[in-house]
Amino acid sequence: MDRVSGLILIVFLLFVDASNANLVFPVQRKFNGPHRSLDAIKAHDDRRRGRFLAAIDVPLGGNGLPSSTGLYYTKVGLGSPAKEFYVQVDTGSDILWVNCAGCTACPKKSGLGMDLTLYDPNGSKTSNAVPCGDGFCTDTYSGPISGCKQDMSCPYSITYGDGSTTSGSFVNDSLTFDEVSGNLHTKPDNSSVIFGCGAKQSGSLSSNSDEALDGIIGFGQANSSVLSQLAASGKVKRIFSHCLDSHHGGGIFSIGQVMEPKFNTTPLVPRMAHYNVILKDMDVDGEPILLPLYLFDSGSGRGTIIDSGTTLAYLPLSIYNQLLPKVLGRQPGLKLMIVEDQFTCFHYSDKLDEGFPVVKFHFEGLSLTVHPHDYLFLYKEDIYCIGWQKSSTQTKEGRDLILIGDLVLSNKLVVYDLENMVIGWTNFNCSSSIKVKDEKSGSVYTVGAHDLSSASTVLIGRILTFFLLLIAMLST
Repeated sequence: MDRVSGLILIVFLLFVDASNANLVFPVQRKFNGPHRSLDAIKAHDDRRRGRFLAAIDVPLGGNGLPSSTGLYYTKVGLGSPAKEFYVQVDTGSDILWVNCAGCTACPKKSGLGMDLTLYDPNGSKTSNAVPCGDGFCTDTYSGPISGCKQDMSCPYSITYGDGSTTSGSFVNDSLTFDEVSGNLHTKPDNSSVIFGCGAKQSGSLSSNSDEALDGIIGFGQANSSVLSQLAASGKVKRIFSHCLDSHHGGGIFSIGQVMEPKFNTTPLVPRMAHYNVILKDMDVDGEPILLPLYLFDSGSGRGTIIDSGTTLAYLPLSIYNQLLPKVLGRQPGLKLMIVEDQFTCFHYSDKLDEGFPVVKFHFEGLSLTVHPHDYLFLYKEDIYCIGWQKSSTQTKEGRDLILIGDLVLSNKLVVYDLENMVIGWTNFNCSSSIKVKDEKSGSVYTVGAHDLSSASTVLIGRILTFFLLLIAMLST
């Protein structure tokens, strides 16, 4: 991906609350500012869709952006004594993995401004290899791995859509967080989790990438995710939410029961690897869009995908070809230009919301309203580009899917409730605060704003934060 001058790293907080702890990750956002390469946006989303569609295979032996959205990564502690690792936060994958000592083509430095670290199992007093006969291994691969003996290390291997790969073996070790002991007060805590120890990387994950990090932490639905492991141990409920602030930057990302604000929900399609919902209708300023019939087929798991890690919004060609003329219909005098061979852009100096239509997605019991300032983003000066893109994410039958990313989800609190298999959202000021419930004590906490990047920024009240709070503790 092209590097962009003036890259700003915004620091956020990720709070996690377990049965004996509220836990904290410091999280940084990769992109910010309006003057970046649009090619970098698309490249980022191509990789995000690659991770989104990635499947885990089991070979023996191992395994630019709109102005206020981006890819998020967090700093976690692994091992005893704990060492810090920077990992991408990815709702489109399921496994936490980090680069390990002795790995091939693993990055030693990053163009994002931080030092990288190799995890060394031999340097941790609490590290243990996960054998092929372990229940985690057989559950992850839906049965025993052919040729992998009981005492051999359980392998992992992931191939992403852009061709990059990571492979290695699973280990069990301590994951360290900061326990939230009160409103914005913390103390250290940890939990044992299973994650991938990366032995070989290629492509965008290798030492040749300027965007290299120590690894990825997946927040998908599979049992192998850190969220699912914590839930299986009785520490948390499988509920998380995010609220991305396109006005000031930052926002909220929470795992646990949100008490305020209130929101409506729509069902998630069951037995899917990702967050699929069924779209009922769609309109532009009240004018309906004709939807392909396969989008309604909940039985085969089709429909619309909600993915907070993707930046733009991707539509099947039949929808895109209806939508674009309706979006531009109010401004027949616009002179369109193609930027970087893929983005439709134009000069415009008036108020966006007065010059372009509102787009609405209608789901069962819930609608998603997308204003012009949500789907049009500033390229530079008075040039705006359209965030709606043609989909290249397909089903195995070759059907294009709808993929809704951050551009559409910004300035809304979005809640993923895997306990009840629903997803919901509401318009919200993402630079404010939410209320979450500690189910063990019954207390409700107000989560405020912090900025780890600059003490002076905190003092003058600039709120550029990202929280992850695991609050829903199960009663013991």
